Amino acid sequence: MEIVFIQLAMILFMAFIVSFIVRAFNQPIVIGYIFAGMIAAIMIEAGSFDFGNSTEIIGLFSEFGIAFLLFMVGLHLNPKVIKEIGTSALLIGLGQIILTFLLTFVVSVKILNFDLITSFYIGIALAFSSTIIIMKLISDQRQLDSLYGKISIGILIIQDLVAIIVLMLISSLSNGVNITSFAIRGLLGGAGLVFLLFLIGFFILPKSMKIIAKSQELLFLFSICWCFIIGALFSLMGFSLEIGALIAGVILSISPYSIEISSKIRPLRDFFLIIFFIILGINIHISNISVILVNAVILSVITLLFKPLIIMLFMRAFNYTKRTNFLVGTTLAQISEFSLIILALGVSIGHIQSEILSTLTLTLVITTIISTYMIIYSEKFYSKVSDFIGILEKKSVKQKIKVTKNYDAILFGYNRIGFGILQSLKRIKKRYLVVDFNPDVITDLKRFNIPGIYGDAYDQEFLEELPLDKIKIAISTIPSFEINLLLIKNIRLINPESIIIVRAHQIKDALELYQAGASYVLTPHFLGGEYIAKMIQEDKMDKETYKNEKDKHIKDLIKIMQRGKDHPAVEQG
Repeated sequence: MEIVFIQLAMILFMAFIVSFIVRAFNQPIVIGYIFAGMIAAIMIEAGSFDFGNSTEIIGLFSEFGIAFLLFMVGLHLNPKVIKEIGTSALLIGLGQIILTFLLTFVVSVKILNFDLITSFYIGIALAFSSTIIIMKLISDQRQLDSLYGKISIGILIIQDLVAIIVLMLISSLSNGVNITSFAIRGLLGGAGLVFLLFLIGFFILPKSMKIIAKSQELLFLFSICWCFIIGALFSLMGFSLEIGALIAGVILSISPYSIEISSKIRPLRDFFLIIFFIILGINIHISNISVILVNAVILSVITLLFKPLIIMLFMRAFNYTKRTNFLVGTTLAQISEFSLIILALGVSIGHIQSEILSTLTLTLVITTIISTYMIIYSEKFYSKVSDFIGILEKKSVKQKIKVTKNYDAILFGYNRIGFGILQSLKRIKKRYLVVDFNPDVITDLKRFNIPGIYGDAYDQEFLEELPLDKIKIAISTIPSFEINLLLIKNIRLINPESIIIVRAHQIKDALELYQAGASYVLTPHFLGGEYIAKMIQEDKMDKETYKNEKDKHIKDLIKIMQRGKDHPAVEQG
């Protein structure tokens, strides 16, 4: 046991050093874990490192990592959230999965010369995108509330649900069950068990957990216990432990304590996942890297180019702007941890060779590295290519805008913040126009006789069609810093006397927007939209009042920044 401990310590230290370097390049730390495993593999082949008796224990740790990952995924798959997925995200998600699978399947059979079962696994692997990486990056970019962020999350949820079905299918076939038997047992046994667990989740767990949650230690212990018991139960039913862990998480997602449970389980999950990804890196056969690399590059091209293109074309059919289509497509241009879990299961039951898992692990590394920079610099990337991607937008979307009335106010972005602001504009009897680039929002506005037009505020030509020179106030609840900066510059150029209210998430962005000419910058994590709504209602169009509020706000933001903080959320108690 002492030897195992020492070997594990060496591996973790190596993972820390590599991950530290990887993080300096703005890459997800998971890439560091895989690179650490690849370095360990080189050392093993050179004879300078040997797992020895550690292999079985470390392999067991990696399986725990998979189970805890799926448990955490389940905790975020609340059925109530699933109901809120829009029709467009549902159809785009399903369409993308099917077309990406078919394209990859054909390439695997015809070009890479893999057999049908292997091609099936590869097709499934490339169909899914990384929930963990995407959620982390768009959260860091403060784009969770943006239109492309919401659509991306909706598509990811659809992918996760399909992945659950695939995992159930593969885990059943691993026990020698044919498709017919799986359908019968899956519908009768699996569905019956899931239904029973949901009944427990709705009617028994809420009362029990009220008592359990009084003790943080008991809540933590219960969560782990629930994960293991349900996993064991599914294993006895002929499914995999991993599926049981995922369903256990979904059941607990109904609980009001799901967020607290998630925060407590996360460190445990992260530790075991480190081992899982290190093992994946070790299993990349360095001696066959030339063969693996060629296949990985071909699959990476499909993931980075053709998969986003499929998503963009589906979104085009739903009348989204080319900018939204581009941002969603590039955001989903990588493969998922789910993909590696499915492939690892395929290797364990003998469906595919370990070399395939190595190839797809390398594909994950390549696509994650490139797509990370694509997401971080998506706005700059879009501005470079926007003139060449007109095919991603229907001509009807770009139709000439006819604004026949003069408006006192234009509201860019109709969301939760925008709703409250709109009510204030109504109360002070100002003529207003809503601009939004979500076609579903414009349809809803028309239903309630609210004047609104569909358009992208990042489009210079679109802005030139708006009566910006005549408005008294412009309000943007759009979270994008680049869009708000563009709005300020355009409005100030032709209407220097107007009041301009925009939104920012970081203090440095807010100060830069003030410097560009904003009358007031809304910082939702510091001062909510209700404050702006109240200002509009009470102060109406009094520019002097806005100037005083602006000066006061700048002083407050500078004070916070001087404390070494750059995000207003840290000030909340």
